[in-house]
Amino acid sequence: MEKIKIILVDDHQIVRDGIKALISDDASINIITEASSASELYFKLETYKPDIILMDINLPDETGIEITRKLKETSPSIKILILSMHMSEDFVVNAIEAGANGYLPKNTTRKELLEAIRTLYKGEDFYNESISNILVKSYVKKAQSSGKEKEEKHVDLTRREKEIITLFAQGLSNKEIADQLFISVRTVESHKNNIMNKLELKSTVDLVKFAIKNNFVDL
Repeated sequence: MEKIKIILVDDHQIVRDGIKALISDDASINIITEASSASELYFKLETYKPDIILMDINLPDETGIEITRKLKETSPSIKILILSMHMSEDFVVNAIEAGANGYLPKNTTRKELLEAIRTLYKGEDFYNESISNILVKSYVKKAQSSGKEKEEKHVDLTRREKEIITLFAQGLSNKEIADQLFISVRTVESHKNNIMNKLELKSTVDLVKFAIKNNFVDL
């Protein structure tokens, strides 16, 4: 079985050791090297070809967001997962708009970190519920202030799918949607996956933009 090749980037050795302790015993993952700065990462990339870079935002010479923006121009096939203590809207949105494929808080669980890594490796973006909610609120707020015209797109969605898109675009969590519609969280997740596939959307950001453009949320 081909392993997922990862480079760890964080300026604190103890953090890198902690991440390694969480994921290095997984047989599907190979941490091929580490870096403590942007310059060291660029040097390592001349030799190592990772599938995923797992990276902090605070680095001594460049931010993880700046690195992400550069690498997405030069090496777009590399997936970037930001692992940061910063959970404010500015950090999250700037990282995603720079091209990050996922964003997790540093206090994430081993299960969630492994899920994010595997999701990115499959070619999909990964945001947990708290990050998704930050993105939803940010894009709705931007649409409200921009006053851009909405553009309707005719798609074959069921009544339930339309309800879920609307509630999701309003910033509700999976559990809140489940409670409001009297269905299980798993059913909500299943509907959201079906919606994403039907609309050929790849990320939470795409779904929010679709909802805004097609009048699923009142601005």
